Amino acid sequence: MELTQLKYFLEVAKNQHVTKSAERLHVAQPALTQAIHRLEEELGVKLFVPKGRGIMLSTYGEYFFAKLSPLMEGLDRLPDELHTMADLEDATIHLNVLAASTLVTEAIIEYQRIDDSIHIQLKQNEQSDLYDICVTTRLFYQPPEKQREEERQFVCTEKIYLAVPNIARFQGIKSLSLKDVKEESFISLLGSKQLRTICDKYCSTAGIVPNIVFESDSPAAVRNMIAANMGVGFWPEFSWGRLNTDKVLLLNIANPICSRDILVTYKKNKRDSARAEAFYDYLSGYLRRASVGEN
Repeated sequence: MELTQLKYFLEVAKNQHVTKSAERLHVAQPALTQAIHRLEEELGVKLFVPKGRGIMLSTYGEYFFAKLSPLMEGLDRLPDELHTMADLEDATIHLNVLAASTLVTEAIIEYQRIDDSIHIQLKQNEQSDLYDICVTTRLFYQPPEKQREEERQFVCTEKIYLAVPNIARFQGIKSLSLKDVKEESFISLLGSKQLRTICDKYCSTAGIVPNIVFESDSPAAVRNMIAANMGVGFWPEFSWGRLNTDKVLLLNIANPICSRDILVTYKKNKRDSARAEAFYDYLSGYLRRASVGEN
């Protein structure tokens, strides 16, 4: 069955008149009649029967009309529905957060006060490149990847400190080497694979293997465990927020120099990318202000 045949059938069924239907469809009457006959031959039943000088639906035709009408109505609505989906999709920002999740979450909350109609869909998937904006991290000395023409990228560098309990052993120390804490227990953020890889790299450079005794998916829990003298841990300068406690000290790591880059990558892949681009600019500015302590 061809779509044109089905449309022709519905029009004739509504009008119960071939000539009038041909005029409404802007086709020649013989062509319309032949299309109906071909449809009947394909289905193996008569859809219309004579009625005086006109025609009427047969029992088969009535059944076919009842089943086909809602399907064709749904088909006719599809273009508008797809346009509606596209409009909604333009208002949805797909954000892949692989680094600085605490800071990014704060930025989202602040931005939704500016535009409460926007919908941000979050995910954490290192293997996926299906996103509008991706926040990731790398060693500060790694060369940048080649950007595509449709991409923009903001980069800021963040120092990584060693967070230690505020006890006599660490008081008065401004900086240290990772070798100095090779015997210490380490508290780590669970699930932060990219940051873990970076910190493991620095430990390897220093010739130590950190003894991780506790992991949490919350920077606050990591801070509290360190404050309770359960161990030491790496603490990014601004992306995890402020310590807000005098029970933890942040010590500069002199050897090796520990820093990382935070990257915000934007891909222009929507029909209308204005809202995604506006959020990218806001998020980049938010990270920039955080990096200099202005947030």
